[in-house]
Amino acid sequence: MSATTTKPPQSQLSTALARDRLGVAAVVFFVMSAAAPLTVVAGVVPTGLAVTGLTSISIAFVAVAVVLAIFAVGYVAMARHIANAGAFYAYISQGIGRPLGVGASWVALLAYNMFQIAAYGGFGAIASPLFDKWFGLDVSWWVLALVVWALTAVLGVRDVAVNGKVLATLLVAEIIVVFAFSIADIFSPNFQASSAPVDVTSLAGAGSGALLAMAITGFVGFEQSVVFSEESRDPRRTVPRATYIAISLIAVLYGFAAWAMISGAGDDVVGRAGAEGPDLFFNVASDQLGGRAVDLGYALFLTSLIAAMISFHNIIARYMFSLGREGVLPRAFGRTVPGTGAPKNGSLIQSALGLAVIVVYAVAGWDPLVNLFFWGGSGGGIGVLLLITLTSIAVIGYFVKHPEGEDFWHRLGAPVLGTVLLLIMSYLALSNIATLFGVEEGSKPTWVVPLAFAVLLVAGVAWALILRSTRPQVYAGIGLGARSASSTGGFSAALASTDAKDHQ
Repeated sequence: MSATTTKPPQSQLSTALARDRLGVAAVVFFVMSAAAPLTVVAGVVPTGLAVTGLTSISIAFVAVAVVLAIFAVGYVAMARHIANAGAFYAYISQGIGRPLGVGASWVALLAYNMFQIAAYGGFGAIASPLFDKWFGLDVSWWVLALVVWALTAVLGVRDVAVNGKVLATLLVAEIIVVFAFSIADIFSPNFQASSAPVDVTSLAGAGSGALLAMAITGFVGFEQSVVFSEESRDPRRTVPRATYIAISLIAVLYGFAAWAMISGAGDDVVGRAGAEGPDLFFNVASDQLGGRAVDLGYALFLTSLIAAMISFHNIIARYMFSLGREGVLPRAFGRTVPGTGAPKNGSLIQSALGLAVIVVYAVAGWDPLVNLFFWGGSGGGIGVLLLITLTSIAVIGYFVKHPEGEDFWHRLGAPVLGTVLLLIMSYLALSNIATLFGVEEGSKPTWVVPLAFAVLLVAGVAWALILRSTRPQVYAGIGLGARSASSTGGFSAALASTDAKDHQ
């Protein structure tokens, strides 16, 4: 009598992201939407002028772009060998060691959540007076924040291609606005072509570290091209092209827009930036474009924030997916929805965290613009800069052990040069952190943010060491992505015995 086997019910979740969904253009849209061009030009640039008193922001953008382009040489070369939605986490795990990789992943989750959740505060605070002006509606900031929170939460569990189309529409509109307003600045009555925004010597002066740190916040997101490598068509070509295109477009857009705004604002541009804030970008061009165009610009400023929310939400969900798939976080986070390939549980937990922060700020009555949007974005920028620096070191470590398939420039030349430059930038950012936050030396934000990152890094390392002693099969699969998720106990045990020396 033959035995009858019954197939277990098919799970409604899988451990794979959707394949072949994104081309170069779609990845660029995700990357640049996270960078939020209009938000940076209208928000970060005036803030940088007011806080530092330095007008060389255009050359700061160019300098940061050059450093990041050098870093990207080794970064995208490593992407040809490791395709993992965990990006920094996977690279540091494979290049330096698993414990530090897990610690870095926890830092990444905090840094990107700071960016994503900060956008809710910025949207609510900026949209509330605009709704009063446009529609005569007195709406609290947190009500508007909850509306865009709900939109982001819904899109977060949809097909990544749907998110890409939404981001493409919003991004193209805001780029057109940035260029149109910048051209209008050139025809403003106060316009005088200024060399100050491109003054290289100011990068070595007082406050230059804060200026560079602010500039790098405008690029945050460029590194996430590799997060979508598992969902890209031909990732060996898609990821490098999207990365370099994004860095180039961001540098040109920011550099030109900052130069035009500073040149068109008159002699007291620093004073105007302090008094007018984000309004400066729109006010300089208002005489040439008129009130309707300015209102359209403000509307797209808000959609720029929405695009950043959606992009960072997708990035965070994929980080959690990568960690869950490998067992570093609960396995439930490493499941996706068949058909859409969306990392549903990671998306839902991120939405829950965003909701909690909005509610706490609303109940406590804290300032959503300064205490959430400005501090959150600045703190997240420092975290990402430190992660990029650590990843650059990891690239060197990986190619020292695995030199096959890459030439000297991609393996060591560019990574070593990029690491040196990033270490200098990280030192300048940390030593100018008070200026960056616009607070007194030694005040709470200047030490709470670095301390939070340090605590999470140490906690992540400790958790990895616990996994090594209590769950060696999970530890052996750290940083391996889909190979880890599909591994059986036998595979993991074999991997642990053959690979332990490289990744202790």
